[in-house]
Amino acid sequence: MFDISIKTHFAGAHHLRDYPGDCEHPHGHNWKVEVTVRAITLDELGMGIDFKVLKQIVNKVIDELDHRDLNTLPAFRDINPSSEHIAMFLFDNLQTQLTHDRYHLHSVTVMETDNSGLTYYGRD
Repeated sequence: MFDISIKTHFAGAHHLRDYPGDCEHPHGHNWKVEVTVRAITLDELGMGIDFKVLKQIVNKVIDELDHRDLNTLPAFRDINPSSEHIAMFLFDNLQTQLTHDRYHLHSVTVMETDNSGLTYYGRD
């Protein structure tokens, strides 16, 4: 098996509703995102998935978040745009596009800061 990853980023504003602290106020982050696809076999060129293709698919979804107030997006109107929910949003929006007989979406990592982040593996 091969785990194939790309890293990207986006800038956005958010606030966490009902949070008992400063994060309840509007603020921004430069989120770092890593998307990992797990390939079982390789294609005729010796690739699980072309990095170029993976980047195009991921960046199309990332563009929906970049330079936005995340609280105003339909996906986050009823739930907090926490890093956990952002990772779930990305995973859910990438999963169909990154499912093939050779590979599937394995995980999405979201880093809110250089030292704080999480990895989401999808729903069981």
